[in-house]
Amino acid sequence: MIGVLSRAQSRALDALAIQRGVAGSILMENAGRGAADVLERVAPRGPVVVLCGPGNNGGDGYVLARHLRVRGWRVEVVALAPGAALRGDAAVAHAAYAGTGGSARCIAAAAEAAPALAGATVVVDALFGTGLTRELEGLPRELIHRFDEAPGVRVALDLPSGLDADRGVPLGCASTAQHTITFAAPKLGLYTSAGARHAGRVHVTDIGVPPVAFAEVGCAALQVERGDVAALLAPRPVDTHKGTAGRVVVVAGSPGKVGAALLAARGALRAGAGLVTLAAREDLGATLDGRLAEAMTLHLGAGGAASAFAQAIEGADAVVLGPGLGLDERARALVAEVLRMADCPVVVDADAITLLARDAGLAGGSRARLAFTPHAGELARLLALTAAEVERDRFGAVARAVERVGAPVLLKGPRTIVGAPGAVPTICAAGSPALASGGSGDVLSGIVAALSCSLDPAAALVAGAHLHAWAGEAWSERRGGADRGLLAHELADLVPAQLAALAAAGPALPD
Repeated sequence: MIGVLSRAQSRALDALAIQRGVAGSILMENAGRGAADVLERVAPRGPVVVLCGPGNNGGDGYVLARHLRVRGWRVEVVALAPGAALRGDAAVAHAAYAGTGGSARCIAAAAEAAPALAGATVVVDALFGTGLTRELEGLPRELIHRFDEAPGVRVALDLPSGLDADRGVPLGCASTAQHTITFAAPKLGLYTSAGARHAGRVHVTDIGVPPVAFAEVGCAALQVERGDVAALLAPRPVDTHKGTAGRVVVVAGSPGKVGAALLAARGALRAGAGLVTLAAREDLGATLDGRLAEAMTLHLGAGGAASAFAQAIEGADAVVLGPGLGLDERARALVAEVLRMADCPVVVDADAITLLARDAGLAGGSRARLAFTPHAGELARLLALTAAEVERDRFGAVARAVERVGAPVLLKGPRTIVGAPGAVPTICAAGSPALASGGSGDVLSGIVAALSCSLDPAAALVAGAHLHAWAGEAWSERRGGADRGLLAHELADLVPAQLAALAAAGPALPD
């Protein structure tokens, strides 16, 4: 896993490195040189314009500009402040750049930068970094808009300027880069919905911080890698049979929303559940029977159904509760009944989340080990917020939700976050815009339930999020990079290949 830092931790890391003898100028030198190495890999050679701010992010830009110059690139620096106004390590970096014959043009209006930006093959945003906490306005704001309109490859250093380092939301505005080269470790703000949109592809470059400093500072979150997921998924014993591979009961569906139940069941089967039972209202029986040949059906409300339902729940290794269930009194009673009877992991999704948001007492006294899989709107209901408020602080919202429900919570999105009691959150940075398709969340709940048959709920959420995201990437790759048109059942059908790829790759080796 990769440690992800908050703004305060980033500052503390630099301070500890300096305290241990690595001068700030050396950290800046390593950052700029590392950025030059990355830029040479991702951008075509041609004229480069580096936009340098008045602080240390601008200093990183001057180091980058110097290294590109000595490597033969044609470089122009556009600055918000004259060299004489710079202080500390940034002043040292500017002097070194000037020593190579480089010059910087200090501008008073964004329009002055327009001709250079229009003719550049690469434009670099080195205006503001992790320390920014105020909203941008005036010249910096106008220059960011000019950066966003530039036709060349757009690269940001450490963070897109204007992006809040912790919450990942624009401070008034933020630059939109195709590549972000972040230093020492990734920052929280890069792993939110807005952060993903503004940062583009994230590259982490080492700047020479001693490992002991990382250990002392810790991290605010962990980005999960393929080897970490592989380590969670042990190979099956050769004597596995359907009764030992996991029994999943899917309590889902209502008139007009039968597909949600079918997709959750399909996700569970494709993720390895040995037996799946679709438990649905009796008025859905004729609709569900035979639609998914591999799943059993249980018609709730039919003669003897109460006893059969109790037996199914009591014999389950995991339950999916909520996709397409509805919000009426029948749905509420089903949620209460499942949570009363279940003594296994229960994946609480969709309508079940909304019902619990309305009446937290539904889960009172439950022995089930719950795992929640909301999108921003559902989490907002749980926390009495708006979806926009959740998106403005996704990490904070997950932390509040975990505290409220006392269980692991997975917040869906372009950068899925999993929080659990007593643990730092984990991040799934994989995925594709093609996943923005109705039913894909239902498939996820089924995948998580299947994995919960052998993993604790938090681990099942982490592994399930990644299998789901990688399946979406695989679908896109098979269709030439398509970013739309995915049908949710196709997503489920790609999960076995992802499981096989993980098994072939094996777990990550310890550091």
